[in-house]
Amino acid sequence: MKNLIKITVLMLTMACFVNCEDDDATVGDLIAPTNLTITAEVIGVDADNPNGDGSGFVKLTASADNALSYNFQFGDGLEAVVPSGVNTHRYSLVGLNTYTVVVSAVGTGGVSTTGTIEVEVFSSFDDIEAKELLSGGIGSSKTWYLDAASLGHLGVGGNVDIAADAFWFPSFYAAQPFEKCGIPISDCLCTDEFIFSLDASEQLTFELNNNGQTFFNASHQGVIGENAGEDACFDFDTSGVSLVSLAPSSFDWSLVPDPDFNARATTMNFSDDKFMGYYVGSSSYDIISVTNTTLYVRTVDALNPVLYWYHRFTTTPPNEEFNSIYNTLIWSDDFDTNGAPDAANWTYDLGAGGWGNGEVQTYTNTAENVIVEDGFLKITAKADGSGYTSARLKSENLFEFTYGRVEVRAKLPASIGTWPAIWMLGADYDTNTWPACGEIDIMEQTGQDKNRVLATVHHPAVSPGAGDGSDTILTTSTTEFHNYTVEWTPDTITFLVDDTVYHTVANSLDLPFESDFFLILNIAMGGTLGGDIDPAFTEDSMEIDYVRVYQ
Repeated sequence: MKNLIKITVLMLTMACFVNCEDDDATVGDLIAPTNLTITAEVIGVDADNPNGDGSGFVKLTASADNALSYNFQFGDGLEAVVPSGVNTHRYSLVGLNTYTVVVSAVGTGGVSTTGTIEVEVFSSFDDIEAKELLSGGIGSSKTWYLDAASLGHLGVGGNVDIAADAFWFPSFYAAQPFEKCGIPISDCLCTDEFIFSLDASEQLTFELNNNGQTFFNASHQGVIGENAGEDACFDFDTSGVSLVSLAPSSFDWSLVPDPDFNARATTMNFSDDKFMGYYVGSSSYDIISVTNTTLYVRTVDALNPVLYWYHRFTTTPPNEEFNSIYNTLIWSDDFDTNGAPDAANWTYDLGAGGWGNGEVQTYTNTAENVIVEDGFLKITAKADGSGYTSARLKSENLFEFTYGRVEVRAKLPASIGTWPAIWMLGADYDTNTWPACGEIDIMEQTGQDKNRVLATVHHPAVSPGAGDGSDTILTTSTTEFHNYTVEWTPDTITFLVDDTVYHTVANSLDLPFESDFFLILNIAMGGTLGGDIDPAFTEDSMEIDYVRVYQ
C-alpha cells in the first residue's frame, strides 16, 4: 500500500490591525483567519520512491478558523483560488525539485492570513519533442502566428454530451478564413505574435506580443472594466516572460470515436496568467497536435467549463493570398466562336414551372436568350408580354467531375428582380433527390441587392432553404468583370472572389461532396432570391468571359 508523506506547518503570520480589541483580530466586519494549518501529501511515496511516483501530484490542504477561501501560490508560477482549501496540484518540472507554497486564508472583508510550506517532489513527465517543436530546439526561439487562413483558426465546442460525438472539435462555431482580420473590433487577434524559447536546462518559456491590444471574449471583459456586449479588442499589457510547465492532459482523449484523430495529450501551463491571444481567462492549453510549422490547441473557458476554445497557429504570418492545390487545366470554354454555345460543352434546361423556387421565367435555348458574341457568353433575361424568358446552360452528361478548382469570370445583370447564378449540382440528382445530391453555389446574387454576392452549399445536414453560406460586398459586380472561384477538395470547399477567400466549408465523407457534379449557368427572374421585379424591366444580361476547371 502506498504511503503518504504528510508535512504540517502552523501559521507563520497573522494580520494585525490598529484598535484591535479582542483575540479574533476584528475591526468592525473584518475578521482575520487564525490557526492557519497547511499540509502537503506527495502522491505515490513508498520505500523505493521517497519523493513520489513521478506523477508530480501533491495534495495540498489548508484550514483556518474564520476562513472563507484560500489562495494557493504553488511555487512553480501557477496559482489558484480554492474555496475548500483542498487542491491536488501537479508539478511537472522534470527531476527532484523543492517548491515553496504560499497559502493565504481569506476572511471576512478580504482580510487574509498567510503561511508557507516547502514541498519536495519528483516528476518524471516530459515532452521534449513538443518543447523542441514549439521553440526550435535548445537555445532557440520560434515565433508563431494565428493561422488566420484556415477554417476554425478560432472556434468553440462543448462538453455538454460526450455521447453526442461533438466534444473534440469546434462544433458550435468555427471562424471562416480571415474572418477576424481587417475589422477594427477584432483585427488585433490577427497581429499577435507568440514566442516560445527553450534554454539549456530545457525550461520552456513563452511571450505574447499583442502589439498593445488583446481580443477579449465578451464574458471576460470585466477583468479590465469593459463591457462591449460582444467580443472586442482592448488595450492590454501582456509584456513579460512566462514559464511553461508541461503535464499530461487531464482529459481522456481516448474517448474520441474518430479513429483518425490522435491528440498529443500534453498540457501547457503558463505562469503569470499568460494566454494564447484570445482571452477567455485560461492559462492552460492542451496540445492537440504540433509540428514544425503548425500548432493546434484547446483550452477551457474559465467562466464556463462546458465551453472548449480551439486555436490554430502557424509559423507563417497571416497572408490573405490564396494558393490553389489545383493548377492543371482539364476543361474550359473561352467562348471565342460566335453563335450558339459549343454543343460539346453545354446543353439546356428548358421550360417554366417555377423550378422549385417560385421563379417566373421560361427557359429557352434561342439566340435571344443565349448567344456567344465578341468573346463572351451572354445569357439574357427578357420581358415577354406578361412573362419573362431566360436561359439555363448546364454541362450535365458532357462534363462532370469530382474535386477541383472552378473559375468563372463574369459581369452580372444590374436589374432589380434578376437572380443570376453560377453553380454545380450533384450528377446523381435523379436518383438522389435534392438536397441529398448536394449543391455548390459558386456565385449567386439576389434580385434586390446588387452590391453583394453569395456563396452557399446545400446538403441534408443544413436547412435546405438556408444552406451553409456567406456573402461579401462587391459594389462593381454589375459594371465590371470579376473572378468567381470555388476550390473543392476532400477536406474543404473554399469560395473566393478575385482570389480573396470569403467562405469555407469543411468537407467530409458524411456530406454529398465526394462524387461527380456538373456546371450550371443561368439567370432566374423573381422567386425566393429574385424577389420583386422592376415593373420597367425589359432585359438584362450576365456576360461570361470564360469557365475553367483545374485539377
